[in-house]
Amino acid sequence: MVRPGSPAPLWGAAGKAGYALCCVAAALVLAVSGFTYFVVRDVSSIGGSHAINSGPSIGEQNILLMGLESRTDWNGNVLPNDILKALHAGSRQGILYQGVGGNATNTLILIHIPDGGKKAVGFSIPRDDWVTFPQTYDGQTQGKIDQAYGDAMAEKESQLRQQNPGMSQSQVAFQGNEAGRAAAVATVQSLTGVHVDHFAEVNLDGFYELAKVLGGVQVCLKHPVPLDTYSGFYAGKAGYQHLNARMALAFVRQRHGLTNGDLDRTHRQQAFLDSVMQQLRTEGVLGDLTKINSLLSVAKQYVITDSGWNLLDFATQMRSLTSGNLSFHTLPIEAYATIAGQAANQVNVPYIQQLVHQTFYPAPRPSGSARPQPKATVSAAEAAATTVDVYNGGSTQGLASQVSAALVKDGFKAGQVSNTTALASTQVLYGTGAAASGAKIASLFGVTATASAAVAAGHVQVNLGANATVPSAMPSASSSAVALPTTGAQGGAVIAKNGIPCVD
Repeated sequence: MVRPGSPAPLWGAAGKAGYALCCVAAALVLAVSGFTYFVVRDVSSIGGSHAINSGPSIGEQNILLMGLESRTDWNGNVLPNDILKALHAGSRQGILYQGVGGNATNTLILIHIPDGGKKAVGFSIPRDDWVTFPQTYDGQTQGKIDQAYGDAMAEKESQLRQQNPGMSQSQVAFQGNEAGRAAAVATVQSLTGVHVDHFAEVNLDGFYELAKVLGGVQVCLKHPVPLDTYSGFYAGKAGYQHLNARMALAFVRQRHGLTNGDLDRTHRQQAFLDSVMQQLRTEGVLGDLTKINSLLSVAKQYVITDSGWNLLDFATQMRSLTSGNLSFHTLPIEAYATIAGQAANQVNVPYIQQLVHQTFYPAPRPSGSARPQPKATVSAAEAAATTVDVYNGGSTQGLASQVSAALVKDGFKAGQVSNTTALASTQVLYGTGAAASGAKIASLFGVTATASAAVAAGHVQVNLGANATVPSAMPSASSSAVALPTTGAQGGAVIAKNGIPCVD
C-alpha cells in the first residue's frame, strides 16, 4: 500500500507517472522471471487506491497515467523547502498564502494495451481541453479537463471538514485525493468514450527519486533551449544528451518558451517514456539487483495505482513491449478560445471518441473470401424527412447528445435526446415511412433496424447500449475537426532509429 506522507506530483506529472509505470512494469518482469521472494513481496505492496473499479490485469486493457500540479504531499503538507527549490516549484510562502500551485491533472496519457501486450498505443490529452464533466464537481459542470481532479477534491474535503471537524488532515487529504482520482478517470472516460481499467500516478518527489536511481535519462533536442525560469530547463546544444534527475524533471515540466506550449510539452513526455523504456532495456538496469530493489523501494513509497491492478500478472504480459512498440499521439483540438474567461482548447468530442475507438479497437480486416455486404443507403430527402430520437442506455455520459449531433450533420432531424434504462446492446426502431433511414442508422451501429408501432411515423428511435460509441462510419462526425497528423504541434513524437525521439 502507498502510505500517506508521500509528496504529490507537479506540472507535467502525467509524463512522470508514465515513467514510473514503465520502471515498475520493467522491474516486475524481473520478479516474475524468478527473482527472490522479497522482490515479489515488494511488488505486491504497490497500489493503494480504491478510487475506481479495476478491470483485468491480463489481456486487453486501458491504462490512464496521470499527475497533479501540487506542491503538497498526500497528507496536505507543503513540500520541504529544499525540494521546492530544487524543482523550481515556488516557495512555501507562495504556496500557503499566494495561491501558488493547485491540484490539477495538468497532463493525462491514456494507453491501450492489446491482448498479448506486444504493442501499445497512447493518446496524450492536452490539459486545456474544454469539456463537460460527467457530474458536477464543486459546483462546476464544465471546465478544462485538468480541473476535474481539483474540483472534486476540494468538494470532498469541504464536506469532510463540515461533517467531521475532528478528522485529521491526513485523512481529509487522503479521501480528497481519492475523490479527485475518481473524477479524473470519469472525465477522461466521458471525453474519450472508452473505459479506463487501471491508472498509475506518481508524485513530484517520487519522480525525482526514480530518476536518481536510474542515473538520469538520455533525450534528444531539435535545437538548443534557452533557460526557462519557470521549469529551470535549458540546453546549450541540440541533439542527444544525458540529463540528471533534476534536469529530467525540468525537461518534462517545461511549457513556457515552447512554440506550441502544452502541445509541445506532451511530445516531451512521450519522448521521455520512449527514452526510459529504451534505457531499461539496453543499459543493464534489469540485471542489476541493487537498482531493482531501489526502484521498488521508491515505487512503494510514491507510486499510486488502483488496488485491483495485479502488477505481477500485468508484467507477465508486458515482457515483449519495447519503446519501438509503444506509439503516441496527441488528441486533436479544433481551436484556441477564451471560454468562461479562461484560455482553453475547443475540441470535437464525437470526433475524439471516434478517433480513440478506431485506434484502440480497429475493425478486423475482412478475409479474402468474405463477400462485401451491401451498404444501407438513404437519400438526402429521406434523411431530412426523418426525425431521430436518441436515448442513452449505456454508461457514457452525454453520448446521446453526441450521437444526435452527428446524425444531424449527416442530414437527419434532431428529435428527443434523453436517458433510458440500462441496455446490453443498441436497438434501432423505426416508425411508418422511416424504414430506409432506420436501416441506414442501424448499419452505422452494426445492428438491424426493427419496425415498431410504438415509434411515431417518420421517426427513428435509437436506444444506445452499454458499449455504444459515436459510430466511426459517420463521416460528418469529424468534418469540422482537424485531421490527426503524425508530426507537428498535434502529432506524436517522431521515433528515431535508436528508439529515442528528437523533440522541441
